Amino acid sequence: MRKVLSFVFIVLLASCQEPQPRRPLEVRSGSFLKTSAERNKRLLEQETALMQELIQKDSLHSYQSSASGFMYAYEKRVSDTGILAAAGDLVTLTYDIRTWNEDTLYRREEIGILKYLVDKEELFPGMRFSVKMLKEGESATFLYPSSLGYGYHGDDVRIGPNTPLKCTLEIFRIEPETEIEN
Repeated sequence: MRKVLSFVFIVLLASCQEPQPRRPLEVRSGSFLKTSAERNKRLLEQETALMQELIQKDSLHSYQSSASGFMYAYEKRVSDTGILAAAGDLVTLTYDIRTWNEDTLYRREEIGILKYLVDKEELFPGMRFSVKMLKEGESATFLYPSSLGYGYHGDDVRIGPNTPLKCTLEIFRIEPETEIEN
């Protein structure tokens, strides 16, 4: 009996210790994210420099810089009285997709005329910004860095990873959200 009580006493005494925190099996430094961010910064710098070269060579167009990080030049412009598309508006549009070397990836005829519900449907990031910059009847050519195109993944069909894009977008009609509801 004395042995049993001694054993129970030792077990109770040992169990009263502070719990020891578990340590991770592997310690990660986050270097993958840092490396990836640095690689993306370098890629964007290279693409921006190339975009500037393309713009300097294009004497037919006067390019403007957007707040979103791409460049654009109007092909057809209308008066300043038109409205711009806003979230929820229905926009009828068409566009094509080319590389910066003018290799056609998707022709306007392949894409067709689209009805796009602004910010409610899926388009690649640069195109989502561009649709909100043009008025009804306008068209423009846009130069997107790969980060505003299909990014590091591509589209799994014709657009490869990290491919900068050149698109000509034309807006046919903008129906404000209030008209759509009625």
